[in-house]
Amino acid sequence: MRIALAGLACLAVAMGIGRFAFTPLLPMMQADSGLSLAAGGWLASANYLGYLLGALSAGFFPRSGKVIRVGLLAIAGTTLAMGITHQFAVWAALRLAAGIASAWVLVHVSAWCLPRLTGRTTLAGAVYAGVGVGIVVVGALCAILMAWSAPSSQTWIVLGGICLVPTILLWRVFVPDGSARSPAAGRWNAHWWPLVLCYGAFGFGYIIPATFLPAMARAEIADPALFGWAWPAFGAAAAASTVLTALYSRHIGHRLLWALAQLVMALGVVAPLAVHGLAGILAAALCVGGSFMVVTMTGMQEALRVAGPHAARLMAAMTAAFATGQILGPAFASLLIEARGGLSGALLASCLLLATSAFSLLPKRSNA
Repeated sequence: MRIALAGLACLAVAMGIGRFAFTPLLPMMQADSGLSLAAGGWLASANYLGYLLGALSAGFFPRSGKVIRVGLLAIAGTTLAMGITHQFAVWAALRLAAGIASAWVLVHVSAWCLPRLTGRTTLAGAVYAGVGVGIVVVGALCAILMAWSAPSSQTWIVLGGICLVPTILLWRVFVPDGSARSPAAGRWNAHWWPLVLCYGAFGFGYIIPATFLPAMARAEIADPALFGWAWPAFGAAAAASTVLTALYSRHIGHRLLWALAQLVMALGVVAPLAVHGLAGILAAALCVGGSFMVVTMTGMQEALRVAGPHAARLMAAMTAAFATGQILGPAFASLLIEARGGLSGALLASCLLLATSAFSLLPKRSNA
């Protein structure tokens, strides 16, 4: 339980704040800083570039405890700094650094927690519920502050302070382990490629609604008391989904659950196009939010099953592919927004890629 709670708190900070705090803050920054939706897409891409760099470098650090500590401190510092400066170039640099730290924490928390929780599927689900918990807390806080007309700069500073609390409390939990195996150890296995490619497709497919969902809600509904809760709904679905999935994964198999989750996500991505207004936005939040952490959890568990003692290396490669997809997704969406003035084309492309990669996983059901 101590291991699971520590992992949950780390992922709440690393992903809920370091990665995804920008999403509910984007409408606030649009309102008080004049940030355009296209510019928001480029800031998101800077974070995802950092996530790619972090994933690529994560395999070179053998001591997970030390990397987790450094990552949490970096996330707290960059989040605080977002509220102090107002220069776009500095914002981009800070989002880049936060992305690097977030990838380090995700890879090394997975490598640190999952082997210690072997056979404890419910507790493993609780670890990845941390991402949804972080999103709910951040989203609810932003919705409240938005309703109070608080500036985005103050919100960034508050979130940075929140990051420091678990960082301090968990400092002694992640004692550097000198005997830890390097994630880079071992030879590359050709059977790892399908997992890497499908995980990259997942990164591209989900990131467009994950980045622009609150902004899409804002365009549909003028009242922040209503549209501001789209992101907390996304997070609540993410938190509940990992725990519920963990209860059934021993009977269904990680690979099949991964494929099914991506199909649900594909439906959620196009939900705002099929159903207009708040209903479509909430459908997207529930489908995408309820599946993206299931894919993350089952993907990491499948990596552990396939790669064994070299799982951290495969996890880092999958995360790098995921980050590559995330870089392409917002950039692709921003280009379409500038050219066509809407997200419909990007949403359709994301849906197609998610569904195709999901079906490529299904023939391996017997190996799941």
